[in-house]
Amino acid sequence: MRALQRPIILASKSPRRSQLLREAGFTFTVQAFDVDESFSSEMPLEEVAPYLAQKKAQAAKHLIQDQEIILTADSTVILGDTIFNKPEDYAEAQSMLRALSGKQHTVVTGVCLLGKEKEVVLSGHTQVWFSELSDEEIDHYIRHYAPFDKAGSYGAQDWIGHCKIPKIEGSFQNVMGLPVALVYEALSQF
Repeated sequence: MRALQRPIILASKSPRRSQLLREAGFTFTVQAFDVDESFSSEMPLEEVAPYLAQKKAQAAKHLIQDQEIILTADSTVILGDTIFNKPEDYAEAQSMLRALSGKQHTVVTGVCLLGKEKEVVLSGHTQVWFSELSDEEIDHYIRHYAPFDKAGSYGAQDWIGHCKIPKIEGSFQNVMGLPVALVYEALSQF
């Protein structure tokens, strides 16, 4: 498990990813920067998150000096044949939450671990069920929780998760933005 003693650089601005790593006992530094998150419209939806995580890791490759391991991630919310990214504004958040209301969707979080010696790309998949959301509940949620930095316009760790997600299959941490158990196992193999 020497990989867990190597310097880990989290190349992500996500406060939830930092929180999850801290709570799991990881020691790491954060060096985040903007990366173009475009992808081909021909790409299968479940491949988008790992592709973007890998794209972010390649952009951060210059940070590897010796034993550092770059950790990047990207989460997508998939409903049918549509990916819900981060909403641009109130209206888009409202539209996304209305679409998710009363339905099951998939959260895919892609992760890339990049060291001098190898690159590992993996992804976690979680099925999430939403209860019906009234327009009043959607308005309350957007105004009080400002989910504009979250794929699908929601955070499973706040009100909507506590009150309106009756069931998930898979990793809760994956829905928050990082499949920690998968990351731990992958780091153990470095």
